Order: sequence, then C-alpha cells, then structure tokens
Amino acid sequence: MSPTSTRPDPALLAATVGTGLMAGLYLAFDVGVMPALARRDDEAFVSAMRRVNDALDDSASFGALFLGVFVATGVAARRLRRAERGAAARRAGAAAVLYGLSVAVTVGANLPLNRRLRGAPVAASAATAARTAYERPWRTANAVRTAACLGALVLLGDAARRRAVSRAW
Repeated sequence: MSPTSTRPDPALLAATVGTGLMAGLYLAFDVGVMPALARRDDEAFVSAMRRVNDALDDSASFGALFLGVFVATGVAARRLRRAERGAAARRAGAAAVLYGLSVAVTVGANLPLNRRLRGAPVAASAATAARTAYERPWRTANAVRTAACLGALVLLGDAARRRAVSRAW
C-alpha cells in the first residue's frame, strides 16, 4: 500500500465489514433471540439454544468469519503501521484488542456454557437447572462480546477515515 494509494485497504475493509457482521450477530442475540427465548418454557429454551448452537457450530462460514475478522484486523493494523499512518494504526490495533476480547469471551465463557447445555437432559426438571446455569452467564458474556465488537467497529471506521484523510494530505 503506497502513501498515495486511493484504493481502500482490503484488510481494513475486511476487518471493518467482518467486525460489523459479528457485532450485528451478537446484538441480534441481545435484542431479539434471547428476549424471545426468555418467554419460552425451560424445555423449549434449552432445545432452541441447542439447535442454534449446533447450527453455528456446523457453519464453516461462521467459523471463517469469526477467526478471519481477528486476522484481518491485525493485518490492517500492521499495514497501517508500515504505511506510517500512526493514528489509524493505533485505532486498528485497539480494535484488534477489542475483537480479541470478544474471541476470548467466546472461547472462555460462551463455548463452555454451550457445551454444558448440549450435555444437559431436556426433561422438565433438568431443563430448569440447565437453563438457570446457562441463561444469565451466557447473556452477560454475549453483552461483553457485543460491546467489544461495537467498540472495535467504531475504531476501525475511524481508522479508515484517518487513513483517507492522511492520504488526502
């Protein structure tokens, strides 16, 4: 990427779009999926969350997006540093840290909760215990992922703006 390039940086573009998609997915759970499931009985809740988790686990597209965003954000930060776009590079680096936080929360909280829910019996009494152990911690962890991705998205948007502004000078 030359300092006079007018083309968008592909890594920064991929990081920004991918982070927006991940933020949107997490936000959809915060404001739509989980509130809707909260109205269901325990057996229906456990059954539905198992199906959702299985669908995401089986999705190669989701896995590629989830990890690809992390890589693209790091690559974008490195490319901006090499192009001597200091302010943009710092923002992309901070976005990589925030997106990394969302990955860490997923791996450290959401996935273990999903695995435990997958192994829980669905019978009424067991479903109640499984839901109680799952719902609140999962929602809390998801809110952290959402906030981290939204913060990363803002930083990446600002990095792209700063890259464009510094290129225009």
